[in-house]
This record gives sequence, structure tokens and C-alpha cells, in this order.
Amino acid sequence: MRPSDPWGRLKARKSGRNGSCTWQLIAGSATLGLVVAAGAVLAAGPWDNGQRKAERALAVAADRTGGAHHGRPTSDGPRPAPSAPAVLPALGTTTHDAPQDAAALRDTLAPLIGVPALGSRAAASVVDTATGEQLYGTGATAPMTPASTIKIATTVAALSALGPDHRIATTVALSPDSRTLALVGGGDPTLSEAALRSMAADAADALREESRTSVSLTYDTSRYTGPVLHPIGPNENIAPVTALMVNEGRLNDTDRGHARRTDDPAGDAARAFAAQLRKAGVEVTGEPREARPADKARTVATHRSAPLSALVERTLTNSDNDIAEALARQTAIAKGESADFAGARRAVTNELRKLEVPVAGAHLADGSGLDRNDRVTPALLTALLARAADPDRPGLRPVLTGLPVAGFSGTLGGRYQEDSEGTGLIRAKTGTLTGVNSLAGTVVDPQGRLLAFAFLASGTDSAPDAEAALDALATALAGPAR
Repeated sequence: MRPSDPWGRLKARKSGRNGSCTWQLIAGSATLGLVVAAGAVLAAGPWDNGQRKAERALAVAADRTGGAHHGRPTSDGPRPAPSAPAVLPALGTTTHDAPQDAAALRDTLAPLIGVPALGSRAAASVVDTATGEQLYGTGATAPMTPASTIKIATTVAALSALGPDHRIATTVALSPDSRTLALVGGGDPTLSEAALRSMAADAADALREESRTSVSLTYDTSRYTGPVLHPIGPNENIAPVTALMVNEGRLNDTDRGHARRTDDPAGDAARAFAAQLRKAGVEVTGEPREARPADKARTVATHRSAPLSALVERTLTNSDNDIAEALARQTAIAKGESADFAGARRAVTNELRKLEVPVAGAHLADGSGLDRNDRVTPALLTALLARAADPDRPGLRPVLTGLPVAGFSGTLGGRYQEDSEGTGLIRAKTGTLTGVNSLAGTVVDPQGRLLAFAFLASGTDSAPDAEAALDALATALAGPAR
């Protein structure tokens, strides 16, 4: 059973602190009894279209720009209020009746983190992102299994190493004798049938210029090295990790969540490309085979992924394991490491060290959090969120804008329903493995502080009960009834 929520009605508020350009926005709709999700940050940098209408309206006024769509509200959850823009004048009603010191916050959180639903071990960290001050901590430096909250580390490292505008290229190369095309994977798991069709059209044009009507086809996955199977083995949560795949190797038309996956994503992508070449009027002789492009082959077609900022947001909103592993490998390539699990671990860890966050005790066995050997501390997660909120690091902002919004989007779309006081106030990354539950994200407290929090629990018996207990902890940070 979900713990009772002692907190009162929500008020809309906007805050600035110490001259920071970081804005925190929360909009309420008393008429509909809903809270419209607000972006933790409206700073320079990419947006996700998962932001609520109210946020976008304010962003337009502030001359900001938009980005990529993620997550839909669940059918039984609260939906964005159509009247949301009308409530924006209520912003700015900051109150001062919530705990302002660490002792008071400890008194508020201690009973909630001690509930049996959080299993045999629970740890927490809460920091003020503007100052870096830890306002609450219990076991904050204890390494624990993070599940999917490790994606915060993966995405921060990728943005730091590559920048938010980086795009992953998939190319088609034509051999010097114009007899062979090679489809070269760059590591974009979001490659689509439409992208293959466009590249096939460009390749066909190049072949016509050479008076060629038929070719053989090869495909190249050499950009990634090491085993393609995640340590959990074949699983509906992730496809084989390869540099060439279409729609994450899904065998249906979904773009998120569980799905049956192909065991040969690269071969399937090559066969799909061959079909598109034939539609473009090119005869493909024989079956596609795996091989690198010929020496001095020239590129005749290129498709670039969405910007890294959008991939990061999609990773976090939908807890996308395939993109997370791709981002870890892209980080490895950028840092000169091998593009495998081990190289990604080294690259991500070293990139986090450069950001001067506490990596002691961390073990980043993968980029997605599916590996039970992963270890992070709550203090590491909150430090990363604080870095993403730093006005001097706008390139990291997609980590915050990509966090699911409580009750509205992504993996929080089915939580914090209409009767929850956390609905719309909390943005957080979820984490779930059998016996492991976690929640890490941001919330604006009644003093207008943007707080970063991380709550990790292990030895849990019931995921729904653990999730409810984590949600209660995050809601408590928003302040008492007022």
C-alpha cells in the first residue's frame, strides 16, 4: 500500500538564487487539480519536447529553443492541463515555511527512509545545487547497486566528452571499382528505416553516375569491439550491443520499453538496406556479408543521428538501455579507449573525475544499469545532478531536461498520480532491478532552492511498495502543507 502523504496542496512558484541563470518553474492548475510539470532548468542548451506546454510558452518568451519528444502520459495518469499557460502568472509565490536547516530536514526524512518497504539497506543524499552543500545524507558515500540511475553518470560523461551537438554518423561507402557498397555502422541505435531509404537513394544516385546498376553489399560493425551480448544475456530490455542496428533491434514498431529483440541486429540492418537499394533501382547480388570497406572507398551517403542532447533526453526519459550503452561506447571512442564494456567503464569514470565529482567506490560495469555489478554512491549522483544544474555548464543541461516528470512523462508517467502532492514537482530518474529500487533527480523546495536528491534501496521485497516509499521521500523535499 502506498504510504499516506502528509503534504498539503501545491503552490506555483519560480525561483532564482545568487544571480544564477538557472530557473526553476512550477505551474499549478487549481481548476483541474493537476500540476503541470515544469522544467528544472530553462538555461541555454537543448530542450526536450516532453516539457509541458506551460514551460514552452515561457521559454518562447525567454527566447529559448526546443528539442526532441519523449514519453507520453499514461492512459490512467494525469495529463497536461490545457489551461496551463494561464496559470503562469502565479509563479513567484515562494514561501518560507519549510525546513531550512539540515537538522530539520533530517527529522523530516529519517522516518521515511526507515520504512520496511525500502528493504534491508537504504542510503540517501540531498544537496543544494546552487551551493553544493549537502543538506541531508545517510550512507551517502556507501557504494550501492544503482540500477538505471547509473544512466545519469553515463549521460553526463557523454555530454562532457562529446558535447550536446555531437551526432553519430552511419555511412555508405563505394569501392574504387564501384562494384561493392559497404554499410558502415557508427553506433547509432536509433537508425530508422527512413534513414536507410534516404541513404539508399543517395547511393543509387552515385551508382548511376558510375553507370552501375548492380552491386554486392557488405556491412561493417568494427567501430565497436568486444562481446556484443550484455552480461545479462539475451533479454527484452536490450539488444546485442553492436555499431549497426535499426530501431534498437526491436522486432515490433515500439520505440521504448520491453520488446523482443533480434539476435542479429547488424545483419538485419544490412538486409533492410539491401531491400531499400532494390526499391531505388539497384540490383544487389548475393546476400550481404560482414566486411570492412575496401581501401580508398569513398563515402556516397551519410545519415547523422539526432544531436547527443536529444539522445541523452530520450535515454533518461524512457530509461533506454540501448542508447545508454551506445553513449558509453561513444564516450570510449572519444577518449581513445576500446569501444567495449571495459573501455566504456574506463572512459566514463575518467570523464567523471575531470568533473571533480566523488567517484570513490564507483564501479561502472555498464552504461545502462542492467549489470548488478554496478556500484555508485548517492553522493556521486547528487554531485552529477548539481554539475548539470551549474549555470557555467550549459552543455550538461539535457541531463536535467531529460529527467521524467512525476505523473506526466517517461518512467514516472504512471507514478505520482492525481492524489499525490509530488505530481509535476519532481523530475527524477528511476531504477529497478529485482530487489533494487532507486530514485535520483531534482525538486524545488519552498525556499526556492533547486535540490538534487538520490535515494538508493536494496533488499526490497515489493517494487510497488518501494517505489511508493521513494516517491514519498522525494515529495517530502517539496515542503509541508501550506
